[in-house]
Amino acid sequence: MINIKNLHKNFGDNEILKGIDLQIKKGETTIIIGPSGSGKTTLLRCINLLEFPNTGSIRVGANELVFGGNKEPTDKEILTLRRNTGMVFQGFHLFPHMTVVANIMEGLTTVHKQPKKVAYDKALKLLDKVGLLEKCDSYPHELSGGQQQRVAIARAMAIEPLVLLFDEPTSALDPELAQEVFNVMKELSKEGMTMVVVTHNMNFARKVADNIIFIDNGIIAYKGTPDELLTNTTNTRINQFLNLVSE
Repeated sequence: MINIKNLHKNFGDNEILKGIDLQIKKGETTIIIGPSGSGKTTLLRCINLLEFPNTGSIRVGANELVFGGNKEPTDKEILTLRRNTGMVFQGFHLFPHMTVVANIMEGLTTVHKQPKKVAYDKALKLLDKVGLLEKCDSYPHELSGGQQQRVAIARAMAIEPLVLLFDEPTSALDPELAQEVFNVMKELSKEGMTMVVVTHNMNFARKVADNIIFIDNGIIAYKGTPDELLTNTTNTRINQFLNLVSE
């Protein structure tokens, strides 16, 4: 499903990603952990092409893009890859002047040119899926943070992506509201949605992840199952990090 080879990303003279190699199978939930500034979010944004890698390659489904060579990806190739990935941000990023259902419809009608009736019906089904059908005509400011994030998930799902990317989706929420979001994500995992999630919630990682990768200083320092990484690892650096996030 996802195949990343020798991915490098610089911001000026600062090298953030230093040769990432990563393979994620269809239907897997991969959790990314690591200290602040290690490159976790940058990796997600490169997969979605919100940031362009300097060198390396990214394949999502059947679409592969190569960076840093003689031939840069075309706009059409970039758009195709972006349509295969849905992104859920830490800060929700909903349009405040639009209702909940309109937020979900926006990409379907403006980017994918779907008829409004088709987009509306699809948006309602997705709101029902995340448990917010009764909020379809509400505005974002009328919702709790957990509800807003569930709308953001529905919006990301609307384009029927091959993979969903989550950048610390509950870090701005209190534990009760965060659990609402995690429950939706757990159901998506059970249904076989391919997901890549940056989070510091080790309890969620333990319950849902197929694989956990630990990024440190721009490289994948470790990859394993939740049991291997969270319970039985003897890696001093990982244990040091886990002790900090569990405090």
